[in-house]
Amino acid sequence: MVDLQQSKANSSQWYRAVLVVGIIFIAFNLRPAITSVGPLIGTIRDDIGLSNWSAGLLTSLPLIAFAFMSPIVARIGNRYTNERALLWGLIVLLVGISIRSISVLFFLFVGTLLVGVGIAICNVLLPGVIKEKFPAKVGLMTSIYSTAMGIFAAVASGVSVPLASGMDLGWQLALLVWSIPSVIGIGIWFYLSRKKQSESDVEGQYVPSENRMWKSPLAWQVAAYMGLQSFLFYVTISWLPEILHNNGVTMETAGWMLSFTQFIGLPASFLVPVIAGRLQSQRSIVLVIGVFSITGYSGLLLGSSFVLMIVSTTLIGLALSGSFALALAFLGMRARDSKQAAELSGMAQALGYVFAAIGPIFIGYLYDVTHVWTIPLITLIVVSLLVALFGMAAGRNKYVL
Repeated sequence: MVDLQQSKANSSQWYRAVLVVGIIFIAFNLRPAITSVGPLIGTIRDDIGLSNWSAGLLTSLPLIAFAFMSPIVARIGNRYTNERALLWGLIVLLVGISIRSISVLFFLFVGTLLVGVGIAICNVLLPGVIKEKFPAKVGLMTSIYSTAMGIFAAVASGVSVPLASGMDLGWQLALLVWSIPSVIGIGIWFYLSRKKQSESDVEGQYVPSENRMWKSPLAWQVAAYMGLQSFLFYVTISWLPEILHNNGVTMETAGWMLSFTQFIGLPASFLVPVIAGRLQSQRSIVLVIGVFSITGYSGLLLGSSFVLMIVSTTLIGLALSGSFALALAFLGMRARDSKQAAELSGMAQALGYVFAAIGPIFIGYLYDVTHVWTIPLITLIVVSLLVALFGMAAGRNKYVL
């Protein structure tokens, strides 16, 4: 009997260890397929013959998929288990990355859309999985996976141009490289999906109360915070290299500066959810992040010296990483249990990524019309202010239901 209990304990510990690794590999796959596009967007635009607004669509299409898929994903996880749904998400992501790397306009956009569908499945379910499997460590686990996400996002931004031009792989193979983490993730989540764990069966009995969630003012505030900070992030990864290049640096340097922007934000990715979990109200954190964001984009607007660009990108990096990590933490902290967390995640990402999808297209359109980056940067400053306002509302010590 003792041996049996010991065996079960060992099996449970092994399962949780693999689960943590699986969560980290999901995080590895949530950003590179998108962030690798920004530094190459000019090359892709010139190669395929796209306008600036349609080039921006390459970054917005995954976000449109997020918006449409997010309300559906909770039902998929509820019916087939989160583990199996996450496996399917990674498979769809792999297919999308592969198709997108074909240098044909149709495949480029269809593959990009599939990338969005795959990431959307993983995006929505992961906060619920963490709330369910690690209810006492939501802040810590959110820190771990948001930091892992940030690392690979930054690496993808930094190595895209060197892979495409330095190693002469072309933009197609430079994007295809990011299928490797998805292949590894598929192997891990295939194992987890086959592992019968009694704790993962509870979700199947839950019927989401979506109408109640959509009637919650706090849920709308969390969704607006999620969406507006995503607007800033996806505009930045799409157009920051072009903005910096316009200010006098080479495209390769601009790509590395975008990578630096994300690397410098990694401490914020880790620390913000941990600190937020220890505070009853997160308004003070929101305020600091808001000041960093407004100051950073203002710096890009006011001058083009290299030192000012470094300071500005540093502040922007801290703000983007901190606000995103806090938005993820809100999905667990503003919900009473894992069911509400998954439901809030679906709503916040469905509504939120509508704002995010508009960003790269809208900013690209503003540049097409004005031919300068002044109006787009003023727009980002205004959006930064709105992020702070909705964050102050979402940071109250309350539950959505």
